[in-house]
Amino acid sequence: MTAQIATKAAFDRIRYAQLWEDADVLVHALAGAPGRTFATICSAGDNALALLTLDPRRVIVVDLSPAQIECLKLRIAAMRALDHVAYLELLGARPSRRRRALLDGVTTTMDDDSQAFWTARRDDVARHGAGGVGKFEAYFRILKTWLLPLAQSRSTVADVFVSRPPAERRRFHDERWNNWRWRLLLKVFFSRAAMGQLGRDPAFFDHVEGSVSDHVVRRIVHAAVDLDPADNPYLHWILTGGMGETLPLAWRSEHYDTIRDRLDRLDVRVGSFEGLIAAGERADGFNLSDIFEYMDADTFAAVYRDLIKVANSNARLVYWNMMAPRRVPKAFKDAIVTRTDLEAAGKAMDKAFFYSDFVVEEVRA
Repeated sequence: MTAQIATKAAFDRIRYAQLWEDADVLVHALAGAPGRTFATICSAGDNALALLTLDPRRVIVVDLSPAQIECLKLRIAAMRALDHVAYLELLGARPSRRRRALLDGVTTTMDDDSQAFWTARRDDVARHGAGGVGKFEAYFRILKTWLLPLAQSRSTVADVFVSRPPAERRRFHDERWNNWRWRLLLKVFFSRAAMGQLGRDPAFFDHVEGSVSDHVVRRIVHAAVDLDPADNPYLHWILTGGMGETLPLAWRSEHYDTIRDRLDRLDVRVGSFEGLIAAGERADGFNLSDIFEYMDADTFAAVYRDLIKVANSNARLVYWNMMAPRRVPKAFKDAIVTRTDLEAAGKAMDKAFFYSDFVVEEVRA
């Protein structure tokens, strides 16, 4: 996160207990030779873990929120203590009656502050999993538990995750899903006011342009028609409160041992990205999440300028835009190559469907 948003938003609770940005897209954009250094926003830590699959020398992880850092610290401790099946149960991807015991076993290996942090959330973790205890996840539980049944039957929700060809997905969406009750629900539930109070912090919308609900409608069509919902763990969580057979990259069995073996390469810090830049930390790739959405245009340009100074030659800057358009400022275009090839591939595969734009910019050698 950035220093500017720190003065406007609260960071004393878990906002995102899991990542709502697709790590497959991130890893594809930053793929390259082993031994590089990456810098990344923490959020819940899943994408920092995903970057370890690229065999880096180091991954510097930073976040203004100590609560978000605790999400990553729990994942690190859990991966060291649990097998993959138990890890998924603890996170909430799979049903479980033993989450309290799993959490207790993991937290005994953590420092006192982390133990106290997670002990205070023990009941919530038992109910929802460690990946379900954030403000954003609670927002979606309201949708799933109270509002979705007013618009869709259980059988219709289950049928979303039956794999179909694109033409049949379009027919299912238009004829069975997109009824007037669903359209009304979207307009109200994904309004700026509702998302600000229940999901994201209201300050996160300071620089947003246009209707939030209209934007979400367009992106849901992308997730439900352009992509196969059966392969979408994010949509599965929103509509069912768990995940099917498909999982985010850092949660998959095929990556579990690789990530666990490289956990010591993580360099985890509480602070702003500007602070990381000021410390002179150089990197070959930057996962900037959507931090530029929270900056006014002048601050964005200033941070971008400083970012270029600590980026190694050919370093890639990867970030998402939801509704605040951000791309390389005009003053720095000569120093940057926009990787439209990687952007196009990322947009086509992106299962975390909230964002309207995906940006990959490369520093000229």
